[in-house]
Amino acid sequence: MDTLDLAFDPLRTLLAQAGAFLPRLGIALAIAVAGWLLAKAARYATGRALKALNFHVLTERAGFDGFLQQGGTDKTTSDLFALIVFWLVLLGALVVAFNGLGLSQVTELLSRVLLFLPRLLVALLVLVFGLYFARFVGQSVLAWCRASGIGDAEILARIVQYAIVTFVLLIAIDHLDIGGGLVQQTFLILLTGIVFALALAFGIGGRDRAAALIEHWFPRRDDPRGR
Repeated sequence: MDTLDLAFDPLRTLLAQAGAFLPRLGIALAIAVAGWLLAKAARYATGRALKALNFHVLTERAGFDGFLQQGGTDKTTSDLFALIVFWLVLLGALVVAFNGLGLSQVTELLSRVLLFLPRLLVALLVLVFGLYFARFVGQSVLAWCRASGIGDAEILARIVQYAIVTFVLLIAIDHLDIGGGLVQQTFLILLTGIVFALALAFGIGGRDRAAALIEHWFPRRDDPRGR
């Protein structure tokens, strides 16, 4: 009899563990399903809210929707924001579900992704508004140069626009905090090298051209007093 009880001890232990685990599994599944439904509702509400705010007009003028279409997708920026909100809510529910199951490693991994999504959302907002502002300033510079009679107005406008875009990209990358600032430092080094190379090449081989451009942009005018 003792031998029989000893043989069934592992089975009883397994059944006891399964009996304790199954309720937690059921609760975790219920949380996951509820989180999925809530995430779909949040995605729909976010899309409708952005559409009501005419956010798609801003992203179209900023050129962000065109950038996404060039990447081979028919989704708009509003759809992208709604998708991020969907995963934000769903991952929050999954973190709670896996934490209830005692899977600490999975919970930690999902928590890191969950903490990254809000930074991604803010970085995308910075890009959208920054690109819109850059295009607005570029068009303003173009109109002012043409009204002032300055030649090569389009080149000057593009230089100003690209400078603002570069600054906005640096802000977005810094907010994402990818690689502990390594990406931002590498980008700054490359940008500095490109600017230095262009300045050196233009300074050595284009002094006459630079003087001609300055004279073309800001022509000398005769002094009305004859001086």
